[in-house]
Amino acid sequence: MVISVLRGLAAASLALLSVAASTPVHAAETLPLAEAVSRLPVAAESREGYDRDAFRHWNTGDDPADGCSTRNEVLLDEAVEPPTVGPRCRLSGGQWWSYYDQVWVTSASGLDIDHMVPLAESWDSGASAWTSERREAYANDQGSATSLVAVTARSNRSKADQDPAQWLPPATEVHCRYIAEWVGTKLRWNLSADETEVAALQEAAIGCPEQSVAYEPVA
Repeated sequence: MVISVLRGLAAASLALLSVAASTPVHAAETLPLAEAVSRLPVAAESREGYDRDAFRHWNTGDDPADGCSTRNEVLLDEAVEPPTVGPRCRLSGGQWWSYYDQVWVTSASGLDIDHMVPLAESWDSGASAWTSERREAYANDQGSATSLVAVTARSNRSKADQDPAQWLPPATEVHCRYIAEWVGTKLRWNLSADETEVAALQEAAIGCPEQSVAYEPVA
């Protein structure tokens, strides 16, 4: 009887090990920009059914106990000079560097938190098939330092929902960085790119031979 039980436990353990071994490991990767672009799934885009409200943001952030929304947590994380945090996470003072347009900003109200790959673009590229929970996770992603970025409201609104075939930051010296962060975000969330977008990214990669892309896939 004891032997039979032990054999059963051993078989169960082997089965669990087999399942664990077959589960994909989502490891961080660093690739040359051109290679990273080549890994993007290529597919036609569709905005049918898009609704910004399908992406719940901003939620209570990574630390619900701090009383700050995702927006304010990103502002606190990216501040060059930390602001004062008042009641209900009201921010005053502080200083930020908007890398899109190379501008110093001294008021949190002058900043937008840009989704590196805009919500509408993510919908076009695969998020339309996601659960509401995954879309919320995407809209509030602080697991990567490049998914959400504090920039001037002017530059963010100039970008709107355009991809790099249509818009690049006004500061030309940051184009390689921006392209790398765009590609890294798409790879992190397994989002596709259409042919026009891929062509623009490939062309940009030629001009950025030293640029790498670092990303960690989301399970």
